Amino acid sequence: MKVAVDTGPVVRRATPGDVDDAGALTAEAYVADGLLRDEDDYTAELRDARRRAREAILLVATVPREPDGGRAAAGAPRTEGDARPDDVVVGTVTLAPYGTSYAEVAEPGELEIRMLAVAPEARGRGIAEALMTHALRHAVAEGARRVVLSTSDAMRAAQRLYDRLGFVHDEPRDWSHHGLCVRVRTWTPPDAPGAVVEAATWPALRTTVTSDGWRVGESGGLTRRANSALPLTRSADLGAAVDEVEAVYRAAGLPSTFRVGPTTGGPALHDALLARGYAPVSGADVLVRDVGGPSEHTSGGVDVRVSAHPDDAWLAAWIGVKSAGADVGTARAILDGSPGIYLTALDGSRPLGVVRAAFAEDWVGLSCLVVVPEARRRGLARTLTLRALDAARTRGARRAFLQVEPHNTAAARLYTGLGFAPADRYLYLERALPTS
Repeated sequence: MKVAVDTGPVVRRATPGDVDDAGALTAEAYVADGLLRDEDDYTAELRDARRRAREAILLVATVPREPDGGRAAAGAPRTEGDARPDDVVVGTVTLAPYGTSYAEVAEPGELEIRMLAVAPEARGRGIAEALMTHALRHAVAEGARRVVLSTSDAMRAAQRLYDRLGFVHDEPRDWSHHGLCVRVRTWTPPDAPGAVVEAATWPALRTTVTSDGWRVGESGGLTRRANSALPLTRSADLGAAVDEVEAVYRAAGLPSTFRVGPTTGGPALHDALLARGYAPVSGADVLVRDVGGPSEHTSGGVDVRVSAHPDDAWLAAWIGVKSAGADVGTARAILDGSPGIYLTALDGSRPLGVVRAAFAEDWVGLSCLVVVPEARRRGLARTLTLRALDAARTRGARRAFLQVEPHNTAAARLYTGLGFAPADRYLYLERALPTS
């Protein structure tokens, strides 16, 4: 099959139309690597992706099919859930929660990764890493305390990937199969900064604390981070607690918006809001890493200026890409609401990209990373991120976090390559103001 070679993969849950291709690809990959013969019983099990889709979680990586030997056009940005008729499956992996039929070694609270495979002709393009990164984010979103997998010494490329992603060998759990030693590796999610620290680096202009201790942020509607409720405690009367938040937003003329995640309301609030007519409007994965020592980075052929406040050029660059039409005064007030530094990549006097680093406790929160369209693919996003980490280290930060939308595959590749790992996921659930 011919696939577009310069289009990044989209990783998503398999659709019925993907399942047979995923099964055939898995068997093909294992046979091509010499791990199995085509006539082996396990090869038939690998082909049976229909069962995996029923009894576990089957993910696929897809790219647009190359038409008539030519490369596919980039087209509009595609999200995690997109499935298009011209997609071709180039990779797959199975996720098996503890207690399900495909979980071989998982213990309570663990999610097991199985049957990672990439089509031979699609290798060397980051497909396996994209699948594994998505799997780790899914595990965090589901509240798994650990991710586990089994591998063998013959899978050398996979071993290098697992090392890079932070999996460690759990030798006491190794097992054997027909004389083959199977290695067990585990990955544990890092500690997340938590909603309070995150909010401290992006504070609302006005915060109302409800009778249950929930924080309700208002900032004229500019960014959901500064215009959402943080349910930080368990409420004895969930309905009354939501009513109180809705009253605040109704008085402010803003839609009612809640940040919902493992530590902000959890499944009970999520279900209660859906029953009231709320809908998910966006969400984010929270990625973290240690700040560490000085980073190696290139200049990208530009100067990087660091300042303690967002100047007009910095604001224009950020608003022009991320928040077109935003009120500059409101934006400046939100940004200046917490201690931070502002980095600008310059070509002469012209800003090409910006990033913000804000501080709370021993954390630095990175945000507002943008590169103007004409300066992309020059490594400026990487340079700005590493420069921000270096600057944060000199100011005493020990750990860094950032928030990225789950479907942003380009950002996922960048941040995984820089050592960030998933620690948390949350959704914004919103209900619009009544029209009358």
